[in-house]
Amino acid sequence: MSRPHADQVIAWAVHALTASGVVIGLLALLAVLEGDARAALLWLGLALAIDGLDGPLARRFQVRRHLPRVDGAALDLVVDYLTYVVVPALFLYRFGYFPDAVALPATAFVLATSLYIFANAEMKTADNYFVGFPAIWNVVALYVYVLDPPPAATLVATLILGAASFSTAKFLHPLRVREGRPITLAALVVWAVSSGILVMMPGRPITAMVAWGLASAWLCFQSARRTLRGPEHPLPAE
Repeated sequence: MSRPHADQVIAWAVHALTASGVVIGLLALLAVLEGDARAALLWLGLALAIDGLDGPLARRFQVRRHLPRVDGAALDLVVDYLTYVVVPALFLYRFGYFPDAVALPATAFVLATSLYIFANAEMKTADNYFVGFPAIWNVVALYVYVLDPPPAATLVATLILGAASFSTAKFLHPLRVREGRPITLAALVVWAVSSGILVMMPGRPITAMVAWGLASAWLCFQSARRTLRGPEHPLPAE
């Protein structure tokens, strides 16, 4: 196989990896409909891992150069809206995490406000922070599942986060932000492992809860620090 053909095969393989998120999203959706919250979160976790992997692979193998007629960014957004927004919104609705009287409007609010993020041409800063809440409702669903707050508290948090989609607050992209990267990557690994333990194991092991809380605190700290710094003096983009 010639080198150009091999490069195209690799590019198609990366796009196929991205597209596999649709199937995983379907499996997560079926788990929600079947009332299996744990399975739904595990499928969403797999989709999140794939979404974190396909971008670096696309840049590493110059997918856009070798397959210019296929818009990988658009493909990624379509898949992400399913796995980051639609399935988590239905998760919150199906398992009663919203007050019954406003469950449907709250779910619609999640779906509608997220559209702005996916359509926002200035979604990221030059140093790869998200501008506004980046519609990571899959992560919100995880926190709600683990912490199990009262429905009213979940509703208030949902309203705040949805409104924050239109704000100038900065939210960390843990794989692309260079500032504090070694600690961030370590925190991300700790967060991912502890999240898996908290979803899979009954009883919420205290060690996993502490590790999860500390990792979450670091990721939130990075976002808050960048928000307070404002728009000036951006770091060089990758």
